[in-house]
Amino acid sequence: MKTHRLPVDLTDDQIEEFGAELDAIRDEVFDSRGDRDRAYILKVIKTQRIMAVTGRIIIYGALFFLPAWGHPLASWGVFLSVIGFGTFMLGIAKILENMEVAHNVLHAQWDWMKDPEIQSNTWEWDTMSPSDRWMHSHNVVHHTWTNVIEKDLDVGYGIMRVTPLQPWKPAFLLQPIYFILLMLLFEEGVALHEQGIDDHLKGKKTLAELKPLLKRIGYKVWRQVAKDYIAWPLAAALVAIPISFYVPFSPLMVFALVAGANAIASVMRNIWAFIIIFCGHFPAGAHSFTEEQVDGETRARWYLRQMLGSCNIEGSKLFHVLSGNLSHQIEHHLFPDMCSNRYKEVAPRVRALAARYGVPYNSASLTRQFGTTWLNNLRLAFPGGGIPGTVS
Repeated sequence: MKTHRLPVDLTDDQIEEFGAELDAIRDEVFDSRGDRDRAYILKVIKTQRIMAVTGRIIIYGALFFLPAWGHPLASWGVFLSVIGFGTFMLGIAKILENMEVAHNVLHAQWDWMKDPEIQSNTWEWDTMSPSDRWMHSHNVVHHTWTNVIEKDLDVGYGIMRVTPLQPWKPAFLLQPIYFILLMLLFEEGVALHEQGIDDHLKGKKTLAELKPLLKRIGYKVWRQVAKDYIAWPLAAALVAIPISFYVPFSPLMVFALVAGANAIASVMRNIWAFIIIFCGHFPAGAHSFTEEQVDGETRARWYLRQMLGSCNIEGSKLFHVLSGNLSHQIEHHLFPDMCSNRYKEVAPRVRALAARYGVPYNSASLTRQFGTTWLNNLRLAFPGGGIPGTVS
């Protein structure tokens, strides 16, 4: 089959050599997996769970022990500070669980440990999307067809134009609004980001054919809603009933405050996940591809496409952990089942390899990556191509 050229000045033999060198990096890391990797993921999981429990304890403590803090006027300042800190800690715990733990566990990065508690086929993450459905749409579809128009549903998520290769439609005029809404409701958006739903909207599937999938998603959505907005708030409200003479809030107010704290923590997670993921795929310089360009694609050309369509975000060690190491999006797209703590280790080698072969390596600050992503979103809402350096 004919393979259309990618935007690099390399011969077919050079591309294959490039791919072989990446294979060698991957094999070397996979052969060296061991105790330090195991210790890393166990430490992250333990830290995340401690933060989640501690955050909730602080929130409940602020609600139930407010009167013991002295003067009522001073107490309100303390109350807001403490409940805010507890909510922030819970939000960070949700970010860690979503980004560095669950996302990477579901990529089978830790299956080699043979730990029955940390396996991709049994892990269920703390979000509305069922793990098995996400693994199909993300691991199988997105990582196979990264940035290929009409193949990868993540190209604009079905509601936005992120590359001039997408034909313009009047609906895209509203995409700056979609951008903000998806950022705030990213958890819900991911749950509905399904090939089956897209097929139904395009008339390829009947509603009857779609019902089992909707039922599966609905069950997981209900579990999340019940946990964060019924069970945890109700537990706090029930505790407030017998001590209502002591607690300055009615049980109903306690219920609402806990549910609100959970909602804020979830929105924190949504905004952060959205920013990191969009900065890995849609900043200036990221490429998109046609189906013709990937026809007859070899593994080496697949590697090359991953590099051209991915972007890294520069930051501190803590930043990388909180991003789920998706700040190393290039390395993640090259090696999606590599332990996430190894991406920082292989990134300099991948970058040097790219420089040697003249392959672009898109790495910049969070400000630059998100800024150009937002500018592209605004520009591509209107007819025409992108500005110089935008996704293509």
